[in-house]
Amino acid sequence: MNFQEYETKDFFDELVKDDGKPRALAMPLVEQINQLPPKELMRMQKASELALYQQGITFSVYGDKKGTEKIMPFDIIPRIVPGDEWAVLERGLKQRITALNLFINDIYNEQKILKDKIIPKELILSSACYLKQCQGIQPPKGIWIHITGTDLVRNKDGKYYVLEDNLRCPSGISYVLQNRAIQKRTFPQAFDAMKVCPVSDYGDHLYDTLKYVSPGVEQPNVIVLTPGIYNSAYYEHTFLAQQMGVTLAEGSDLVVEKDVVYLRTTKGLQKVDVIYRRIDDEFLDPKVFRKESLLGVPGIMDAYRKGNVTLANAPGTGIADDKAVYAYVPQVIKYYLGEEAIIPNVPTYVCWDKKQCEFVLDNLKSLVVKAVNLSGGYGMLIGPQSNAQQRKEFAAMVKKHPRNYIAQPTLSLSRSPTICPKGIEGRHVDFRPYILYGENVFVLPGGLTRVALTKGSLVVNSSQGGGSKDTWVLGTGEHNHA
Repeated sequence: MNFQEYETKDFFDELVKDDGKPRALAMPLVEQINQLPPKELMRMQKASELALYQQGITFSVYGDKKGTEKIMPFDIIPRIVPGDEWAVLERGLKQRITALNLFINDIYNEQKILKDKIIPKELILSSACYLKQCQGIQPPKGIWIHITGTDLVRNKDGKYYVLEDNLRCPSGISYVLQNRAIQKRTFPQAFDAMKVCPVSDYGDHLYDTLKYVSPGVEQPNVIVLTPGIYNSAYYEHTFLAQQMGVTLAEGSDLVVEKDVVYLRTTKGLQKVDVIYRRIDDEFLDPKVFRKESLLGVPGIMDAYRKGNVTLANAPGTGIADDKAVYAYVPQVIKYYLGEEAIIPNVPTYVCWDKKQCEFVLDNLKSLVVKAVNLSGGYGMLIGPQSNAQQRKEFAAMVKKHPRNYIAQPTLSLSRSPTICPKGIEGRHVDFRPYILYGENVFVLPGGLTRVALTKGSLVVNSSQGGGSKDTWVLGTGEHNHA
């Protein structure tokens, strides 16, 4: 692997130092790649993509003229995270999830944080993600966010920042597990030599998490609730049900009788205790949310309120996904835990605040502006890559609905060596670790590294042409079986 031509100028590179030499921890991988004949790396790359396709590891992109089923592009050069770096991230993620869980519980119950004026009350109550129907709910064991995917980025200073929290139905974990299965076969010597931490036991951890929060049942009946085969993440829903050895069900497979949820089976009705739902809040119960929803289960919220079934994640958790609320998470951590945030936020301007809004409108050219309730790289203006017309349109939208927008400086996302048509080039990456909150908070030592495959692009989302890499968290001897 020739790094003489490899550019690290202006960016932090995950694998290569500024002088063009690979980082010491990556040497076993670099040596294995260097021993390959010239075209072998490309052949291995194509073989990996074919393996993913043959296993049906696809996602859907709605409205794409080339067809909806796509393979998630996969790059075989892994991202490497040293053990000491991971230890800090793990502590920071546990801290963040613990504080956000306390925050959501408070918002839907006593609202102390609002009474103490740490966060403006109207900011919370005006959020599209705040569900008044969840007021007064006490989920089992006080846990609201059982499964989280937190997006991290690394700037050119080499520091990690939290880009956003995903506390509703975070997806992508199936790619982490499948990428790993393929990656182990691709670079087996380097994999063993570098003592990579395992990720394959995620299904067991997920099942234990869901079992722990069951409503007082010794051997709970756990199911995965999917919107069905047309959902973009349907492959993942089936995969996780298989990993846990539980039933995959659609809303039409469930019925509520006397505030108890049952699964229709060939042997009659079977009581359901825990539902890992991959359906958005608004479609969950047509009696409570959207009346026209055919994806949900009429009466499921009554069963949940009465404590007869656990919903994971709990409805209402999206209040902490709102990007305007995100701006206050460091204060949230300080308020509930009395600690400074271990992983900082990206500096954020809330357009809801008049002064900050004026600053944003004056500096659109240099900022990234985001709609607070959209994800997947949609509803976004990347200032430095925008034209005057786009900035004019965005300015009008911000002025009309300032509550709906935030802005952040344009980050120099870190890069990682990636196989491209002309050889190995640096491409921008972000990182989504997965956190489970059951008896303890568990952070899977790995995660989804998303890579922007288009040269110079900062958009890593799979729906916008991004791909993924395996993430090797380096551990000690006891962790080297993945």
